Amino acid sequence: MPHLSRRAFATGLPLGIVGGGLLPLLTPTASLAATSATAASAGVATVTPLAQITIGRFTVTALTDGYADMPYTYFPGQTAAQVEQEAVAQFVARPSGVRFLFNQYLIEDGTRRILIDTGAAGSIGKTGALPQALAAIGLRPDQIDAVIVTHLHQDHMGGLVLGGKNNYPNAELFIDRRDVKHWTDPAKRAGAPDYLQTSFRMAEEVVRLYPKLQAIDGEREIAPGISIVDLTGHTPGHIGVRVADGGKSLIMVSDMVFPVVHPGATDVFFLFEQDRPAAQAMRERFFSRAASDNTLIAATHMPFPGLGRIVNDRGQMRWQVADWALQN
Repeated sequence: MPHLSRRAFATGLPLGIVGGGLLPLLTPTASLAATSATAASAGVATVTPLAQITIGRFTVTALTDGYADMPYTYFPGQTAAQVEQEAVAQFVARPSGVRFLFNQYLIEDGTRRILIDTGAAGSIGKTGALPQALAAIGLRPDQIDAVIVTHLHQDHMGGLVLGGKNNYPNAELFIDRRDVKHWTDPAKRAGAPDYLQTSFRMAEEVVRLYPKLQAIDGEREIAPGISIVDLTGHTPGHIGVRVADGGKSLIMVSDMVFPVVHPGATDVFFLFEQDRPAAQAMRERFFSRAASDNTLIAATHMPFPGLGRIVNDRGQMRWQVADWALQN
């Protein structure tokens, strides 16, 4: 099993001291009218939720590509009835399943713009709103300097290859080498279930369309203050991203935490996970460490903006939404 380094968890923010504050829901401006109309006709959100925090010199903006409702049967380890009951209690139950958000995170330090994942881009549910979200803060995809893909599932890389194009033409691309190897292996694809075929196809397009792709190995620093955290299990090369500066830090953990079932149980999975024993072992280590270190976390599929902490409540792990503070 890979080592989960103590360095990845250092210098967490105290609860409630989260700089920057929450931006209100933004009604699209006139300059975004055409984008919004297109999004509305496609069934994606017509408002653009944005939220920002500061981590030292970094500004981290939470964006979203949209949402999808995941069937209650998609969580091996619990019955559909159990999942639905818990979803109702947490107000994320829908007739067709658990409401999942697709959150992405933009890191800026005044010199570089680094995007974490690019969303499902219409391949799942009501998604495809990330370009609109970027436009709401005055950015185009070609202004992104780097994209870190936490793993090669379609809901994390779809925006890269939407329409069979390189949609982030000026961006360096960072993906764990183990995931690149797995998702471009013809034998793995031939033996995979139908629900994973889109991810295999998209992964091949990513490799073909992005000559600046860097297949990275293990934990490393991408840029000063921005480093990779090894969270393998959900996929062979599943990673997180840690931002740290000025005694503060934030870890974007991607699919380590799913709504309803986590962090209360480590033996409940999501259908798309390839290695359930490895995923369970990683969650057991990560949840315990995150709770003991009071780690501030951003999670892709938790309710927007996905910011919270894992806390140990008398032996039971639970998710606590992080407070937003107006002061830096």
